Amino acid sequence: MNISMRASRIASCVGIVALMAGCANLNEMGTGGKTAVGAGAGAAVGAGLGALIGDSSKAAAIGAGIGAVAGGIAGYNWAGVKNDVEKSGARDLGVDVTEMPDGTLRVNIPSNVSFDTSKYALKPALLPVLDSVSRALVQHPELRAKSIGYTDSTGSATTNQTLSVNRARAVANYLTQQGVPTGNLSAEGRGPSNPVADNSTAEGRSMNRRVELYLYAVQK
Repeated sequence: MNISMRASRIASCVGIVALMAGCANLNEMGTGGKTAVGAGAGAAVGAGLGALIGDSSKAAAIGAGIGAVAGGIAGYNWAGVKNDVEKSGARDLGVDVTEMPDGTLRVNIPSNVSFDTSKYALKPALLPVLDSVSRALVQHPELRAKSIGYTDSTGSATTNQTLSVNRARAVANYLTQQGVPTGNLSAEGRGPSNPVADNSTAEGRSMNRRVELYLYAVQK
């Protein structure tokens, strides 16, 4: 890549980061405060970061998230919700709670604390974390959640797709049992797509077997 092209890409990335900073400042108006964030913001941020890392496939993954949401995603002050989920034992279990560039809150649930191999029955250790998420969704009815299941690349495509769907549904069904309205939840299985690590190693495959639970608010 020549110097002028790299400079142009970096400039684009800086502009996107500046836009994100502006949205973050508006978000600090107060707990539950909202500011408009377009549905394509995550993809735009991914493209900007991709300019720096030089990998378009990684750029797409960065901005993928839950995908397009009808009406667009509204920015949300996640501080209280994030704190409650982390206090529920998420950190000890290796459950990562991250505010995403597109305005969502991602709760990344690794398979070793959520399901046994090739199974989709939830492990008891994970339930306090999901209880915390369900409380947030009940207390803040303006929020929605989408559960997305992933597998590693071993096994048949059909088996992996079915397993990823069943695991995503298991998480969503548990939240429903705790009082979250079914209309505020959705579940999707994506099989081995969007890997976050190298499927050629045992460690990488373990990281790819996961459920990503996204909390978000829809623009009104």
